[in-house]
Amino acid sequence: MGCPLSGPSPSPQPGLTRDQTRDQTQDQTQDQTQDQTQQVVLTEENRQRIKDSWRLIQEDIMKVGIIMFVKLFETHPECKDVFFLFRDVEDPETLKRSRELRAHGLRIMSFIEKTVARLDHMERLDRLILDLGRSHYRYNAPPRFYGYVGAEFIRAVRPILKERWSAEVEEAWQTLFLYITSIMKRGFLEEERNQKNIMAAGSRDRPDKKLNII
Repeated sequence: MGCPLSGPSPSPQPGLTRDQTRDQTQDQTQDQTQDQTQQVVLTEENRQRIKDSWRLIQEDIMKVGIIMFVKLFETHPECKDVFFLFRDVEDPETLKRSRELRAHGLRIMSFIEKTVARLDHMERLDRLILDLGRSHYRYNAPPRFYGYVGAEFIRAVRPILKERWSAEVEEAWQTLFLYITSIMKRGFLEEERNQKNIMAAGSRDRPDKKLNII
């Protein structure tokens, strides 16, 4: 069964092996992800609204990070599969007091801070996000979870900004997280393909034991 973002797993096409079908599907997924990135446009107005609201949000950076992850685990408990430290923690108050959760929340907020700082330097921003997507492959954190974080971030900051929150500000942050998610997926897929190529090359270079039998 496929994940919610990728859809159902395809059946092998006539004349193709399962490996060839899988590689073709990955190529199609990468093309779709790149197309999606090109369609997401961070306008000057969006970038300015993000920067202006971030100045207020960062005053409560610790609070936002904690609320974001507590709500993430409440609304999407399957995300705990990626965070083995929190798999067996059910009590929200215990989560709020967790040093590990606080530290991870700060890391996410630090990434958002770096993202905002690069909004006027899109090439640097793309490299930052691609690297994060690649590292998430190594963490075994699949793309189907990425979109949840942005939604919970927006829910966490809305009451902090109060009357400064608007439909335009919400749209700006939604656009940014859609941009981040699409490039992270591309980085994840690139790293996945890279690791499979390395493994395949290692298998080809490994001498066949049968050839050593006399």
